[in-house]
Amino acid sequence: MNSPIILGAHFSISKGLENAIYQANKYGCNACQLFTKSSQSWKEKELTDKEILLFEEAKDKTKITEIASHTSYLINPATDDKQKQSISYNALLKEMIRSSMLNIPYVVLHPGAHTGAGVEKGIQNIVETIKKVFDNSDKITAKLLLETTAGQGTGIGHTFEQIAELLQKTDNPQLTGVCLDTCHIFAAGYDIRTEESYNRTINNFDSIIGLNKLNLIHLNDSKKNLGSKVDRHQHIGEGFIGGAPFGFIINDKRLTNIPKILETPKKKDGIDMDAINIKRIIDTKIQSNKDTKQQS
Repeated sequence: MNSPIILGAHFSISKGLENAIYQANKYGCNACQLFTKSSQSWKEKELTDKEILLFEEAKDKTKITEIASHTSYLINPATDDKQKQSISYNALLKEMIRSSMLNIPYVVLHPGAHTGAGVEKGIQNIVETIKKVFDNSDKITAKLLLETTAGQGTGIGHTFEQIAELLQKTDNPQLTGVCLDTCHIFAAGYDIRTEESYNRTINNFDSIIGLNKLNLIHLNDSKKNLGSKVDRHQHIGEGFIGGAPFGFIINDKRLTNIPKILETPKKKDGIDMDAINIKRIIDTKIQSNKDTKQQS
């Protein structure tokens, strides 16, 4: 990738953890995201020395070090169900330790759904779970990133205020941060479709949470309209967000050093879409630069 953009996508580990890194390199990426275990199973994975070695070798060979792991979708630290709380805590603890053993810098977590207990109680449960994870292991070096959510159902994290409250109450700035998902914030009601609305949203994020706490960005168009509160990712430029806003993000100097990860659908009509979506992101930077030069 002949671009200063720190850009990647979510890649499969079906042929080994290190395969995600090699796949990222194949697509010309300098960043990537992966699962360190099955995303739809509670069964935990114990790393072998060989797996760790192969993962380190892949990083050395490709020079890809901007890596994020994504926690299992089953984890719900916001729940008031004690059994599910316990299982979620254990899964999050294992994920944080596993990612740290692999020297992965970021672990992305959906804050979860309160499932009827209420937002205040849900936030309390999330905070207690995260604190317990950090208190019960000195092996954690990865930073836990709370992902902005779409507001679907009883999900928590769809307002910047909720994310800010979680960070403030967790009170561990060295090991916590934020992952902003474009599809999710758009579905939650934050407009980024024009340069004016984009700047308003990012400035809002900065004043409530702080851009210094933003460590990762998920680049996804949305199949649903603004404020739908429905989480459905779409190919870049083919959804309700459109292509131009991704140019605002890529060309925003405040966000230059933040890794950006595509979570767009892998296929369309049998066609591999990763290369296409990556090119669309790079093209938005090129086009935005052309527009800037023409204006000047």
